[in-house]
Amino acid sequence: MNPQIQSLFDLSGRVALVTGSSAGIGHTLARGLAAAGAKVIVNGRDAGKLHEAAARLRDQGATVVTAAFDVTDAEAVDAAVLRLEAEVGAIDILVNNAGVQRRAPLEDFPRAQWRELMQTNLDSVFYVGQAVARAMIPRRRGKIINVCSVQSELGRPSIAPYAASKGAVKMLTKGMAIDWGPHGLQVNGLGPGYFETELTEALVKNEEFTRWLVGRTPSRRWGDVDDLIGAAVFLASDASNFVNGHVLYVDGGVTATL
Repeated sequence: MNPQIQSLFDLSGRVALVTGSSAGIGHTLARGLAAAGAKVIVNGRDAGKLHEAAARLRDQGATVVTAAFDVTDAEAVDAAVLRLEAEVGAIDILVNNAGVQRRAPLEDFPRAQWRELMQTNLDSVFYVGQAVARAMIPRRRGKIINVCSVQSELGRPSIAPYAASKGAVKMLTKGMAIDWGPHGLQVNGLGPGYFETELTEALVKNEEFTRWLVGRTPSRRWGDVDDLIGAAVFLASDASNFVNGHVLYVDGGVTATL
């Protein structure tokens, strides 16, 4: 490969914070950024799970730091980002990945779960994004990737609050790009479709749902989490320096078809 092209995607010497990265998509994104050369900070609330995740990444050759804090606690977020900037180094890349899913008919959806879902899926993106951007702005550089979803565009029965939260993340991403783009930051969204993870295991095993999904997806399969790595590295690297306020859907074509 042409060295000049290769250097566009090289994350060597950069520090990446990935929230909600002890398992699932977040863990895969952390692994992908580390493979591209970044020092990765993995985050979660459970310190035990976090250390296990870090050990798995180190076994694969990654340089990893753990940071256990609650992304829905604004004061904890501010303190953690200040500490990481001082002890680990300037955060060059932020991936706002932490999220939850809750299912129920909308008329029966518990209000406590609505608040939990919005705090985790939306408030955390604002809290962590704001704290990290405040450090990036004086440096006039930085990459922020907010994990959206095909539900940022499309609805499904029983998940209206989740779709509302992810639609809001899409628009917050655009707002961040507008406000922080003049300071040299690029803020974009990564929109996964349906992927095989621990959280979707029941859906994968549901033959009726899988048959419907595969038939609905132009690529005719579930996504593999590794399918997200290339898009994440692109959005985190110099290759995307003039990409701002965009949501890159990695969904096998689901959002392209009725």
